[in-house]
Amino acid sequence: MYEISESKIPFLHRFGIIFHIQYGVYWQEEGDEAAQRHIKWIRRLYKYIEPYVLKSPRAAYLNYRDLDVGVNNNGYTSYNQVNIWGFKYFKNNFNMLTKVKTKVDPLNFFRNEQVCFISCRNDANNIPWGQQIACTTYHHMMSLNSYFVIVLLFSFSLSWADSQEKFIQCLYNYLRNNNTTSISNIVYTQTNASYSIMIDFSIQNRRFFNASLKPPVIVTPLEVSQIQATIVRSQHHHMQIRTRSGGHDYEGLSYVAQVPFVIIDLINLREIQVNLENSTAWVQTGATIGVLVNFTTKSKTLGFPAGVCPTVGIGGHFSGGGYGFMMRKYGLAADNIIDAHIVDVRGILLDRKAMGEDLFWAIRGGGGTSFGVIVAWKIKLVAVPSTLTVFSVPRTLEHNATEIIHKWQLVANELDNGLMIKVHMARVNLSQNGKPTIQTQFESTYLGGVDQLIPLMQKSLPELGLMREDCTEMSWIDSILYMAGLPRDQSTDVLLNRTQLSNVLFYKAKSDYVRDPIPDVGLQGLWPFFYEDEAQHAVVQFTPYGGRMDEISESEIPFPHRYGNIFHIQYGVYWQEEGDEATQRHINWIRRVYKYMEPYVSKSPRAAYLNYRDLDIGVNNNGYTSYSQASIWGLKYFQTNFNRLARVKTKVDPKNFFRNEQSIPTLMSDERK
Repeated sequence: MYEISESKIPFLHRFGIIFHIQYGVYWQEEGDEAAQRHIKWIRRLYKYIEPYVLKSPRAAYLNYRDLDVGVNNNGYTSYNQVNIWGFKYFKNNFNMLTKVKTKVDPLNFFRNEQVCFISCRNDANNIPWGQQIACTTYHHMMSLNSYFVIVLLFSFSLSWADSQEKFIQCLYNYLRNNNTTSISNIVYTQTNASYSIMIDFSIQNRRFFNASLKPPVIVTPLEVSQIQATIVRSQHHHMQIRTRSGGHDYEGLSYVAQVPFVIIDLINLREIQVNLENSTAWVQTGATIGVLVNFTTKSKTLGFPAGVCPTVGIGGHFSGGGYGFMMRKYGLAADNIIDAHIVDVRGILLDRKAMGEDLFWAIRGGGGTSFGVIVAWKIKLVAVPSTLTVFSVPRTLEHNATEIIHKWQLVANELDNGLMIKVHMARVNLSQNGKPTIQTQFESTYLGGVDQLIPLMQKSLPELGLMREDCTEMSWIDSILYMAGLPRDQSTDVLLNRTQLSNVLFYKAKSDYVRDPIPDVGLQGLWPFFYEDEAQHAVVQFTPYGGRMDEISESEIPFPHRYGNIFHIQYGVYWQEEGDEATQRHINWIRRVYKYMEPYVSKSPRAAYLNYRDLDIGVNNNGYTSYSQASIWGLKYFQTNFNRLARVKTKVDPKNFFRNEQSIPTLMSDERK
């Protein structure tokens, strides 16, 4: 073992190693609790031994597979992320393995949680006789092992199918015993004629229309007790829960999973009660932004600082933060929540007082699905003037768009708090020479009249050349219609429509935060990406900070992106072509843009916005995920608030029942110190 070079084959644990350690723990008890106890034991032992074993990296042996050292994403996994586990198994040989993998399997067809990059060629005519025997024996062993795995998986599938059937029957029995009038209006199984309609109705991203694993049950509760029953019975039958409000999760986590799961779709819980006297409202989580905005028409002087896409569900929007055109004046949607109702892992309905301030803090920007099922929010309505002014002014590269954006970066976060100017960039075919160009759209809402706006713009951003005729005065409700791309002469009832305003497309999005202005050379380097084929429907959007966003402490709620950020970036790429190849091309495009922008955005960590979900930045394991591993993505979303979120999670959901690919992890005892 000492004489063979560590680069002779991928296995590199050679000279300098005194001995190898294998840790093992075995048990016969059934159930998750027993499994967790024994696994925690071996993890504590592993942690204890850390000072006495190899470091940088702490090496591991591939044939003693350990998913705790790191796993791949379900789809694309970056080299840096794979390095977390790959370097421990292969050290410097890992780079060579990835080069070989890229050459022989460029589409990454052969993959798993820790994809192996080597294979045995069954080419008996070209290998010596002795090696033929070894290779033949190897393949016989593989055949036997494959048969064994198939038997295990078949038994596992039968076990899950049995568990699913018992769960469905258990839920049916509860509903019948509680005099539920029509079970068919609440529970949809795969045998129901309406199942496909129900699951597809709120899917907002075509990437997930054909998800391989569909939930055996969709529950659409009419009352809280049905949520409570679903939570309790799901745990008993080992079924995970995904909660869906509007279905706009960018990675489909409200309706897609890789394990057996149940969807609680809150579509029926969308009641809103407005109290004009104290300027508050209770909003059930199944409501959309459009429904909420429509209800505020009862007052001409009250509004709410939420987004403008009417089909976005309140549940995810509020619990992730919630951007809107009034955020510079009033902060995020989550900054204006004053109470909530949540069903916890025990099936108990809690209000703010009952849940305590820690949990109430966590669900306002920390992602509610990590902690329970949020049923309703109490919000503080805000004052809006009778007249607002909007404009949407286009400028192409030929009309000094780059120079205007550069100046915009210097002033956008310093403008009057009532003035929000977003920059929307995309490729168009409007240039003077008939060739495609990049057009930047300066979209704005001002909480005041045009007579006040024009002088502000002439002083702060004269480069835009805003004219009075570019501006339109309107009411707050009309400004929502305008920014959502809806005709102002339509009834506000159009906001009640839960279906997409246009065809559902494939898409992928990413996000960034900017703390220093991007230099002209950085912008000039961004433009060529828009001329590529995959960028036909790509957009990049800058959203300014400043105002109230600078005033709120970064620890006030879990959303930490406050003072010091000039603006936020959202990258988006959309396409209509079917197939994995088209999907990979477009996703690769946005990943290259994201990589290009790295020098110009926030660092240590490179921050991201939870509501623009991005699984590229890291994912949890299907089972236990350590705090350290979850920190790969968690610190990007939550920064220093991530540790407090994990402590709250450990307290309210210690067995990690409410989990997904990017749910808050629980802490082991040694991580709580």
